[in-house]
Amino acid sequence: MNLTPRRTLPKLILSPPNDTRANSPAVSETPVSLLERLRTHPDPTSWRRLLDLYTPLIRAWVVRYGLQPSDVDDVAQEVLAAIVRELPGFQHDFRRGAFRRWLRTVTVNRLRNFWRARDRSSGLDPEPVLAQLEDPSSNLSRIWDEEHDRHVARRLLELIEPEFEPATWQAFRLLVLEDLPTSDVADRLGITPNAVRIAKSRVLNRFRREAEGLID
Repeated sequence: MNLTPRRTLPKLILSPPNDTRANSPAVSETPVSLLERLRTHPDPTSWRRLLDLYTPLIRAWVVRYGLQPSDVDDVAQEVLAAIVRELPGFQHDFRRGAFRRWLRTVTVNRLRNFWRARDRSSGLDPEPVLAQLEDPSSNLSRIWDEEHDRHVARRLLELIEPEFEPATWQAFRLLVLEDLPTSDVADRLGITPNAVRIAKSRVLNRFRREAEGLID
């Protein structure tokens, strides 16, 4: 599935919906967010979803620090193991980006532990870069935040797509991801404009519920 929209994906799909809720039919209550499920009632399916979400992102960041391929795997596994071990104790402080800051700290700590345990004879000192990543006001930290939100949004959309009828997803994709006018989507799919708006609302509501706490 192509999830390349005309605008930045996280900003677009997390923007407040223009739809009027009254236009949407009642739907059954969706599950609590992935983060809340893992904190309060963890189950194998939720853990698999978390690993599906974050393994590629963690590997992509770890590989930037001059590690050998086998070391990349080891450090990434250590980060993921720490997430599994420590996430039940994570408390969202209601500040924007609390989870991605926590995840960034976990990643920095594991990278720092790795380099401290290695021979420094190579002359490579990653500490200045790790300090930048640790600093929430640094440019590197802002890049982490942007890449985190972009990656998680795209992957979550892929993971929730099977929950919807193909027609519902197609209307959402054309309207939100490809940024086509509602009337054009309706004409292309042979449905009413209101049906297009309902499809958008259903998918966005499900996405936001699952992403709550991960992207904020």
